[in-house]
Amino acid sequence: MDRRFRSLVAVTTAFVFATILLGVATKSYGAGLACQARWPVCDGGILNLFPESFPSFFEWIHRVVAGVGGLFIVGTALEAWRRDVAPKIRNALIVGALLTPLQVLLGQQTVVNFTFPILTAHFWTAFTIFGAFAFALVASWADAIHTPQLKGAAVLALLLFPVQVLLTPPFISSYTPVLQTLQYAVLLVLVLSVIALVVVDRRAFPAAYRTAPVVAIVALVPTVYLGRHLLAGSTIHRIVYLLAGLVVFGALVGSAIGTWRSADPAH
Repeated sequence: MDRRFRSLVAVTTAFVFATILLGVATKSYGAGLACQARWPVCDGGILNLFPESFPSFFEWIHRVVAGVGGLFIVGTALEAWRRDVAPKIRNALIVGALLTPLQVLLGQQTVVNFTFPILTAHFWTAFTIFGAFAFALVASWADAIHTPQLKGAAVLALLLFPVQVLLTPPFISSYTPVLQTLQYAVLLVLVLSVIALVVVDRRAFPAAYRTAPVVAIVALVPTVYLGRHLLAGSTIHRIVYLLAGLVVFGALVGSAIGTWRSADPAH
């Protein structure tokens, strides 16, 4: 596959990553309400060049990065359609592009209709877009990923998952905007690492460990969902979260064992 196209996928994935983290930081700081239900404009005139406060400037930066990232998302999908790209990569990029207009609409609603269902839909749409581009990124570079890189991804995921859990309430006493943004940064890198384990050919793994990465990525979804609601969750909610987390961790342990017992190139 052309290196220029693979680099384009990498840059676009980085934009999605940055947009999500800026969105989390904007929400956690309360900056999303700084524009007082005005969208796409804010309080600083044309291009918000004269913002009334740092929060409104912060919200506008998020919008700018999201806008540029959206152009990259659509452009990357169109480029994949134009080129002779593997169907699984092209389809993942198209899914991300098709979800982008919905994400823009949800972003607008977080400003003019700041409600929990809107915020939740906004997060999961962004999370899905990131997952689609992370998949395309790994798949487009799969021929350069061998057993040593998979070992690194497995160990990284195994280390990051407990960190991500410990950064969720009620495991920390003060859920500050910095900690919340850090938590989601850890989560996104964790997702990318597990997707690498899922996408890259695992035939070199011992048979008993080949499904472990798939179990990890599937169980990670309810774990993330439940973790976002721990503060208001019931005892049963917390127990289910703990059990789902144990499944993820066990699957990550299995993935790590599978990579370290694999002696052949993993492709």
